Amino acid sequence: MNRSELRDDLARLILGGELNLTSTEVADKGGLSLEDGKRLWRALGFPDTGDAVAYGAPDVEAVAAVAASIESGLLDEQTVFRMTRALGTTMSRLADWQVSTLVDQVEHDVGGGKSGSRLEAAVGLATGVAPGLEELMIYAWRRHLAAAAARVEALGAADEELLSTVMTVGFADLSRFTTLSNELDDSTLGMLVENFETRCTDIVTAHGGRVIKTMGDAVLFVTAEAQEGTRTALDLVRQIASRDDMPDICVGLATGSAISRLGDVFGPPVNLAARLSHVARSNRVLIDEATAASLDDEFDTRALPPRPLRGFGVVSPITVSERRVFRSR
Repeated sequence: MNRSELRDDLARLILGGELNLTSTEVADKGGLSLEDGKRLWRALGFPDTGDAVAYGAPDVEAVAAVAASIESGLLDEQTVFRMTRALGTTMSRLADWQVSTLVDQVEHDVGGGKSGSRLEAAVGLATGVAPGLEELMIYAWRRHLAAAAARVEALGAADEELLSTVMTVGFADLSRFTTLSNELDDSTLGMLVENFETRCTDIVTAHGGRVIKTMGDAVLFVTAEAQEGTRTALDLVRQIASRDDMPDICVGLATGSAISRLGDVFGPPVNLAARLSHVARSNRVLIDEATAASLDDEFDTRALPPRPLRGFGVVSPITVSERRVFRSR
């Protein structure tokens, strides 16, 4: 099989069929106007295709599902397209992440003689691995959906509470990352970032928190309570600082009302946590007054000299550590 045929096979395996329809045809068959069809396509994160043949039967099914959701009246049009945009944004990042991860496997297969070319290796993965990954993706989505629904239910009946909630926000930042990124080759830098994100995610979730997003050299996470957020932050410093393959880390924590929207969090505690991480010394945790006020005698806190923090005026950061217990002999 030549290269062109392999490429076509790979596209068919991933997309689930032949591409033989234009945007006008797929919108008509799916039951949407051409304008709404283009709106759906853009919401998913793809550019307009004009008169090009770029769609197939699975695209018709997707358009029909959107049209049915709107026609049923259970969801209004604005909600449907907002959810579509959320899916498009999330799946775009997930796809990039999966492909970059699988590239290593492809190179290993080709280098080990398991496949004759990268395309052959990719087709083999799409045939043998993709169905299982798709099932795992749906399973993970359902589990996260159930967890998110439980969090909303726990907030109470007040509508305003569903969007704005008091939480502790943490911002973990690698020290000297700009310098490191200029010193390391691309492969080593990529591995460093992946290891950092993986370790942070494992530690945060083990403490019952949630990673909201990763930004290469930084991780934004939230916890329901200040005590757990502080334990998480101190554990991040302890575990990452002890690794020879990791740089130092700085963590900022702030507690207050934040808005959860589109899979992200916004508000003063988010901004303050980021500012605190930027002024923290290496392998230290700085917290704000609201977080400190919620801690018990499990921790020692000490106010540092006031300093200006952009957007917050002059602030006295507070350093926190686990209290040492001295036993008499």
